[in-house]
Amino acid sequence: MKKILIMGLPGAGKTTLASKLVPLIDAKWLNADEVRKEADDWDFSDEGRKRQAKRMADFAEKFKKEGHNVVADFVCPTEKARELFNPDFIIWVDTIKRGRFEDTNKIFVQPKTFDVRVTSQNSEIWSLIIADQIKPYKWDNKKPTAQMLGRWQPWHKGHQTLFEQIIRKTGQVNIMVRDVKGVGDNPFDFQTVKQNIEKALIDFKNRINITLVPNITNICYGRGVGYKIEEIVLSDEIQKISATEIRKKMRETGKL
Repeated sequence: MKKILIMGLPGAGKTTLASKLVPLIDAKWLNADEVRKEADDWDFSDEGRKRQAKRMADFAEKFKKEGHNVVADFVCPTEKARELFNPDFIIWVDTIKRGRFEDTNKIFVQPKTFDVRVTSQNSEIWSLIIADQIKPYKWDNKKPTAQMLGRWQPWHKGHQTLFEQIIRKTGQVNIMVRDVKGVGDNPFDFQTVKQNIEKALIDFKNRINITLVPNITNICYGRGVGYKIEEIVLSDEIQKISATEIRKKMRETGKL
């Protein structure tokens, strides 16, 4: 069991991330504002912050001894505060340069060591990545699963963005690779495509299953049988990414 600290400036997205992470690892949750409210202690002096860090540590240690993972989200702005909390796993939410409280900005010290540095406010994706480091995910064929079908010649940023939208739906994705090498302008074989996808999705390695399928051109179904077909609409910038243009540039530079 681990004491997990989610730290960072006010407004960085700590609480939102905690709300997504807690159910994924079946953890107890300590929110700094709620703990301060319960203690009726709104002292943000150096001594007050130390007292809060110790208070959070005491609650977290209690839960840990009871056999729980514990997620604590609070600013924890100084090295001393982090020392008092004594986390087993540190998540630094580094998504903003300055918070909304100038006194906190002045005393905030970036951590020298951390386990994960969150660099964007995309809590649904980051929570999956972090959860898998704390409690590795196990693929289960019986669980609801999303499916992606394509040539992936090659896998690119547009596909990556599409994947990140899709995995939010079920938590695991079956990626089907059409067997099209040598058919038209499709130079990559299945093993090359698979390796490219695995490299790009290394953070989700336990949540994906990559399979070779025939050159599927028609997807047909009769009455509703428990699944749905969805179009994921991405931004214009992402939609404009072209695998054809990528292959062209690869040929021009001798990479293909």
